[in-house]
Amino acid sequence: MSQAGSDLARNLHNRHIQLIAIGGTIGVGLFLGSAKAIHNAGPGLLLAYAVGGIAIFFIMRALGELLTYRPVAGSFAAYAQEFCGPFAGFVTAWSYWFMWVVLAMTEVTAIGIYVRDWFPNVPQWLPALVALVVLYGANLVAVRVFGELEFWFALIKVATIVVFILTGLAVIFLHTGELGATASFSNLYTHGGFLPFGLVPVLLTLQIVMFAYSGVELIGVTAGEAADPETALPRATNGIVLRILIFYLGALLVIMALVPWDQLSPQISPFVFVFEKLRVPAAAAIMTIVVITAAASSCNSGIFSTGRMLWTLAQQGSAPRVFARLNGRQVPAAGIHASAAVMLIAVALNYRVPKEVFTWLTSITLIGTLWTWGVIMVAHRNYRLAVAAGRARAVGFRMPGAPVANWAVLVFLLAVTVLLWGDDETRVALYVAPFWFGLLWLGYRFLRSPAAPR
Repeated sequence: MSQAGSDLARNLHNRHIQLIAIGGTIGVGLFLGSAKAIHNAGPGLLLAYAVGGIAIFFIMRALGELLTYRPVAGSFAAYAQEFCGPFAGFVTAWSYWFMWVVLAMTEVTAIGIYVRDWFPNVPQWLPALVALVVLYGANLVAVRVFGELEFWFALIKVATIVVFILTGLAVIFLHTGELGATASFSNLYTHGGFLPFGLVPVLLTLQIVMFAYSGVELIGVTAGEAADPETALPRATNGIVLRILIFYLGALLVIMALVPWDQLSPQISPFVFVFEKLRVPAAAAIMTIVVITAAASSCNSGIFSTGRMLWTLAQQGSAPRVFARLNGRQVPAAGIHASAAVMLIAVALNYRVPKEVFTWLTSITLIGTLWTWGVIMVAHRNYRLAVAAGRARAVGFRMPGAPVANWAVLVFLLAVTVLLWGDDETRVALYVAPFWFGLLWLGYRFLRSPAAPR
């Protein structure tokens, strides 16, 4: 029986939380999207990932400190409301909800596309629908089922990258196989230099890089269901940042050392290209499985996070009260039902939705991600001010460099937002953002009105 105001079950352990955040971040963007980024920036892409990784480090340490202070579901939305005001909390929660809904829609579509590589006669909507139904059901059963499913999804991706890095290093140092004769770290600077096109193209890849890092903040959504949060969350926060930097920088470093960057195709996954050059049997089939798993993992995270965000919004009075109810397994079922229903649009319109519409929607997700990270830094700064004034308790897990680091990260995120103007495909985000935030303002005024239905 559903109950309003019940607490979420704390059944996620450190291994679940670690892999959930890693799984939400490492996905199709790394396995496929890195090809275009390498083509545009050359080895200088590593610089963009390193700089973006530094910003992510401070964002995650700030979030980790806030999580230790008060581990609640939909954490950054709750912190935005507490330390930045009700409107900031409202905008953050709804933007994050919509971001994950759209990402989940694109991921189930990707599953349909990749399954058709094996079974061309299967209609594209069918595997997308099957994937959505299975993941929707898993999220309704219990949070532990979600955690276990995401743990194994993420483990497949992580294992693939680890095997790839270790195999690549063996080829580079032992000079074995077809690539052994030419594989060398000197490939990073001998084919037109480390910055073959200069610094500007590297800066323009920052939006791709930061989009690839999106999802790392998912640890905040798990906070309300973490067992022993004061121990698990700080440990997971530190571990996630280090592992993600190793996976991204390590994998890209090995790729461009094995094969000169100018010999990689922007249309082919660099992982598939290198695996085939290494004579790995059925390399394309293996990577197809990994990409399908990555897409399922991201969709799984999307269903999980959107249900919790609607629950948080309802707790704050910023969404219908029905979303504040939990089922008998302490799962926000109403929020999951609603989010999955919206995601069904991807199944219904798999063949009909024009590419431009998806570009607009994914652009909104990027704006939502940058907003969320910015809010985390502002909320952290205001939390420190509240601690100094005696209005909030201090915790042992602290972000270094505050408040200078807060302002530096905010300037960086603003710069990334401005750089969206430099690419035709991302510029649309700057057109859509005013409409989106204007819509949220109207929604906020309506829901907060004394006459608004509850």
